[in-house]
Amino acid sequence: MTILAIGTQAGDQPLSRMEIARRDTGPHDVRIEIAFCGICHSDLHQARGEWAGTLYPCVPGHEIVGRVAEVGGHVTAHKVGDLVGVGCIVDSCQSCAECADGLENYCDGMVGTYNGPTPDAPGHTLGGYSQAVTVHERYVLKITHPEDQLAAVAPLLCAGITTYSPLRHWGAGPGKKVGVVGIGGLGHMGVKLAHAMGAHVVAFTTSESKREDALALGANEVVVSRNEAEMAAHAKSFDFILNTVAAPHDLDAFLALLKRDGTMTLVGAPASPHPSPNVFGLIMKRRAIAGSMIGGIPETQEMLDFCAQHGITSDIEMIRPDEIEAAYARMLKGDVKYRFVMDIGRMGA
Repeated sequence: MTILAIGTQAGDQPLSRMEIARRDTGPHDVRIEIAFCGICHSDLHQARGEWAGTLYPCVPGHEIVGRVAEVGGHVTAHKVGDLVGVGCIVDSCQSCAECADGLENYCDGMVGTYNGPTPDAPGHTLGGYSQAVTVHERYVLKITHPEDQLAAVAPLLCAGITTYSPLRHWGAGPGKKVGVVGIGGLGHMGVKLAHAMGAHVVAFTTSESKREDALALGANEVVVSRNEAEMAAHAKSFDFILNTVAAPHDLDAFLALLKRDGTMTLVGAPASPHPSPNVFGLIMKRRAIAGSMIGGIPETQEMLDFCAQHGITSDIEMIRPDEIEAAYARMLKGDVKYRFVMDIGRMGA
């Protein structure tokens, strides 16, 4: 099946409309007509060839939502007409300990929704900036939000699970004081989710202008991290800090805010390393720095169900497919509240 997509043939070329092929629907496959696809910062890095190993043509997009158009003969969990989503994973080895535990995101054989190995043409996966996608049923997620929220659900498939997984794993909830560093595409979801989990949420930002925005998202308090007095007032008081900033910065300033046995988890991926933390800041209070990457399929479904139950979606700005280059330029400047979403229905316009 040939469909329209938005992609690029090289890192120094702009994204534009192209035709791509999708495989026929196999026995365990689900073919999805894509309605909307979120725009992730990693899409830009990959399309521009800023991360090593980009395969071209590159069609980005791993925050996919739409409706089931066809199912294979052995598919039982999904039916034609269902609202569904596809996140960052479309395949894994299905036999390792990680896959058995529902942690396909840590499988060494995980296949990404784009730029991953596949027998399908052109030999690597092509993502959600496209009219349709065919995916094994194991990696298709049910969406129970109202249909009129579908576009705002799309970023949950990456930004949502990237923040939900560490908050859930490290036990954000009632009686816990949780910090969220950075109020952007990831951070705004972290604030919403930690608030819904019942934690006392403190948002950290470098900009005074974001104070009211963070409170509106659900933060109980807001700290401007450049203000030494505001930072000092929270010394040794946090159970957990979720650090979403994707740029090198001083980690020690936030480590000093953790209680004994507190953890700061990094989910932002900077292009160059953070300055090394002071080891004494770790060993004197048995603090930890950890990392987390998206989430497995069961946990992603759990996150979607949690968000539907609590009325949580992403704050988005809709774009047409032909506006992708302008959206990338604005994303680099941080000029979006808080995620762009592509209206795939306008692909053929």
